[in-house]
Amino acid sequence: MTDNPHPEAGWSALRRFLPYLWPAGEAALKIRVVAAMVLVFIAKGATLIMPFAYKAAIDRMVPGMEPAAGLAIALVAAYAGARFAGVLFDNLRNAIFERVGQDAARRLAESVFRHVHQLSLRYHLERRTGALTKIVERGTKSIDMMLYFLLFNIAPTVIELAAICIIFGVKFGAGLVVATLVMVVVYIGFTRIVTDWRSRLRRELNEIDNHAISRAVDSLLNYETVKYFNAEDREAGRYGAAMRAFANSSVKNETSLAWLNIGQSLITNLMMAGAMGYTVWGWSKGEFTTGDVVLVNTLLAQLFRPLDMLGWVYRNIRQGLIDMEQMFGVVDTKAEVIDQEDAPDLQVTQGHVRFHNVEFGYEPSRAILKGIDLDVPPGTMLAVVGPSGAGKSTLSRLLFRFYEPTSGSITIDGQDITAVTQKSLRAAIGIVPQDSVLFNDSVGYNIGYGREGAGQPEIEDAARGAAIHDFIASLPEGYEAKVGERGLKLSGGEKQRVAIARTLLKDPPILILDEATSALDSRTEAAIQETLKSVERGRTSIVIAHRLSTIIDADQIVVLDQGRVAERGTHAQLLRKRGLYAEMWTRQQSERERAEAAE
Repeated sequence: MTDNPHPEAGWSALRRFLPYLWPAGEAALKIRVVAAMVLVFIAKGATLIMPFAYKAAIDRMVPGMEPAAGLAIALVAAYAGARFAGVLFDNLRNAIFERVGQDAARRLAESVFRHVHQLSLRYHLERRTGALTKIVERGTKSIDMMLYFLLFNIAPTVIELAAICIIFGVKFGAGLVVATLVMVVVYIGFTRIVTDWRSRLRRELNEIDNHAISRAVDSLLNYETVKYFNAEDREAGRYGAAMRAFANSSVKNETSLAWLNIGQSLITNLMMAGAMGYTVWGWSKGEFTTGDVVLVNTLLAQLFRPLDMLGWVYRNIRQGLIDMEQMFGVVDTKAEVIDQEDAPDLQVTQGHVRFHNVEFGYEPSRAILKGIDLDVPPGTMLAVVGPSGAGKSTLSRLLFRFYEPTSGSITIDGQDITAVTQKSLRAAIGIVPQDSVLFNDSVGYNIGYGREGAGQPEIEDAARGAAIHDFIASLPEGYEAKVGERGLKLSGGEKQRVAIARTLLKDPPILILDEATSALDSRTEAAIQETLKSVERGRTSIVIAHRLSTIIDADQIVVLDQGRVAERGTHAQLLRKRGLYAEMWTRQQSERERAEAAE
């Protein structure tokens, strides 16, 4: 996300975040917030009592007051007790409030994660996963920090400043109050100006960091491709360039921090010198006691401590606002495909699928499907073939409602799929894709992903149906064997069988096979095809095929060309037409014969 030129945008993120401080319907959390704030006032009261005990002890440590040594010792003990009380109540406050902060972060993280999954496939294809996860991670982590700083740093500092101004006004006159307020205003103004400048540098640093991380993630996810093209040095160079940019930006960021600290220290020490000089001058005139000098010094020192932190707190709040702004930018991204209000669930009685004059394009200027009409009667197999780019895989994406048709409609048993819930629609459809991506978990977990709550016997039955149970049983860890990142520990055929088993466990009435065997060798393909035939039996099936030999038994074959239906019929009918299908069949048969001759 680019730098926002409007500072109010960051504060709007703060306004959106504040409800997490007082969660609706969570009485226990609200009690914790109230208890924490009570402890804030108690801790601050103990802190303000401390300088008066110190002053009283010093006033009794003058010639002629030796008999009061016992009282002075008692006052010193009271001073130490007040210091301890401040620390005690601060830490009790933190312990009580921690549940509020963690719960707020949890609820926000869950909400964002759910929303990201609701966004369209188009959004995920256009965003880098590494950068997206970093934005969400930083945004959700910032909420706990923001709650802590606002409640337990800024609020107590304001309380302490008000109390000190009252004390100074009563004991030392309006002049010291005015000087203190001027110093605080100058300090805050300087901190805000410099921190806003640093925030721009920080945004730039975040963008460079996101780029470096996404560059690394993208490179590692494509590890094999890098190896195929001897591109290790190229990838290291690109990552090195990203890290050099990050290092340069980090240097600028840290240098600006040094200037901020120097300026803050100058302002606070000038105030300390002026206030101490004023009280020492009053002491020399007999207007103030020695204890008064210590009182002013202690009160200012206590005020400077949170003020010194105020710069750090303000920087972190500004950074938190930037992180939350980016995260809320993700939250504000509208889902491209949404359910209609009060949409009913899809009711599948037969599994009759129809495409009615469907048109679609990923970009408005480039149409992919141009008036597609398909009719897949219940329990039959429709095969879709055609050259690359004809729109074959787009049909499956539209049927799953990853996108909405530009015009036309898709129905299942007469129900327009745009008028039913996405959850019920996708529950009725199973898919075995060309590239079966698996979770980096166990084989059993990946098969069991087909149906939530499936037991081990059901998982094993599905594996038997996909003819992979014996292989899994032969592994040392059995169904607990890890498949690796994206299933890279398994062969192509094994991955496809896991995907088939997962779909068998789901047991959908409608099945899509999206070039499920095109990436496999002939022997593995033949074995997988036998498995798929048993899976397809009794289901409405749509098979998107590259190799025509795999779909000769289809009830209906549709040939797509440039987004239109060029031909349709059975295998025998299409061969007799001597059209595009017959041409593709002849070419593939010739290639197969040459391959067999070469062996």
